[in-house]
Amino acid sequence: MKKKVIVFLPAHNEEESIVEVINKIPRHIHPQVTVEVLVINDGSTDNTVEVAKKAGADHIHSHTHNKGLGATVREGLKQSYQLGADIAVMIDADNEYPAWEIPELIQPILDGSYDYTMGSRFLGTIEGMRIHRRLGNYFFTLLQSILLKKWIYDGQSGMRAFSRQAIEHAEIIHDYNYAQVITLNLVRKGFRVKEVPITYRVRSNGQSFIKFRSYMTSVIPAILKEMSRSHEKVNIEHSSIEECETNEGKTG
Repeated sequence: MKKKVIVFLPAHNEEESIVEVINKIPRHIHPQVTVEVLVINDGSTDNTVEVAKKAGADHIHSHTHNKGLGATVREGLKQSYQLGADIAVMIDADNEYPAWEIPELIQPILDGSYDYTMGSRFLGTIEGMRIHRRLGNYFFTLLQSILLKKWIYDGQSGMRAFSRQAIEHAEIIHDYNYAQVITLNLVRKGFRVKEVPITYRVRSNGQSFIKFRSYMTSVIPAILKEMSRSHEKVNIEHSSIEECETNEGKTG
């Protein structure tokens, strides 16, 4: 049986960039892998949905109003699981992240060696990021590293992949954002995380949702709330796409 990869794009008023992102998503990664595209429309008031459909999105799920990025990624994981994804890939719809590098991002999960991967701008190339955003990334990444006692290079990445078990168990405890709390949640449950170098460029159109005061007053309390919770380790199943092919050959 082929593995299903669902690439989902959280999107709020991204009509200017989402078509280019969808067109860059590789549809033929591996003979035993199918790729489908899911757009989670977070209450857009522009033509995001219409242009995404024309660009070839396989699935659209819409919020009736803007709920926030954390709520949208949570919905993306839920919808991916319900659609039968073996791997879910989340990528921002603003065309800052390299969709054509999704095969490299998911390879450690296909190999069965990791459960959760993050595209790392700081291990790859980073172009055009302003100093205040760079410092903010350093701060929150260092904070995650200290809390997890595990060195992380880019804890704010907008390009990530999840195994089916990680999809099932990932919890995002606030609606505003997901970046820090989902990593804290998954790693503390025992999921294996790997950072994959990616190429990155700052968006040429549109606006980031990030506002300094809102970010700080939402994200820091959420991190404290996540760290105050206790989690049991998940019994993680380890299997690679090659092992699945071998087992199918024996039973076929």
